[in-house]
Amino acid sequence: MVGVVIVSHSAKVAEGTKEIAEQMVGGELQIIACGGDQKGGIGTDPDRIRAAISMADQGEGVVVLADLGSAVLSVGLILDSLPAKQKQRVQMADAPLVEGTVIAAVESALGKNLRQVLAGAREAKFLEKTEDV
Repeated sequence: MVGVVIVSHSAKVAEGTKEIAEQMVGGELQIIACGGDQKGGIGTDPDRIRAAISMADQGEGVVVLADLGSAVLSVGLILDSLPAKQKQRVQMADAPLVEGTVIAAVESALGKNLRQVLAGAREAKFLEKTEDV
C-alpha cells in the first residue's frame, strides 16, 4: 500500500488528522503524523519529516500532505534531496490537509497505486463548490 505522511506545524493537528484517516481505513495503512518542531512547539522539523517519509515508504510509494507554506517548502526541499530512485516513489499532494489525507488513505487502502492515490488527494481541493451569495 501507498504510505501517507501528514506534515503540520502542530503535533495535535497532525495526530488528529491521522486519527480521522485511520478511522476511515481501519488502521490497515502506514499513516505517519509529523507535527511540531524538535522541542514540541509549533513548527516543522526536516529531520523528523525525512524519518516519517522513510517509515511510511514500504516500497509502493508515499504521498505527503502539508498544512502551511513553510511546511510545503520544507517537504519540497526534502523531496529534492532524496536519491533518484526514492524520488519516484514520494510525492507531495497539493491538497487540503484533512480532506486530502482521508482521501489518500482510503484510496491507498483500496489498493490504488501512487499516481491514483495522489490524484485522489488532489481532487479534495474541488469537493466543495461554493455559490455566489
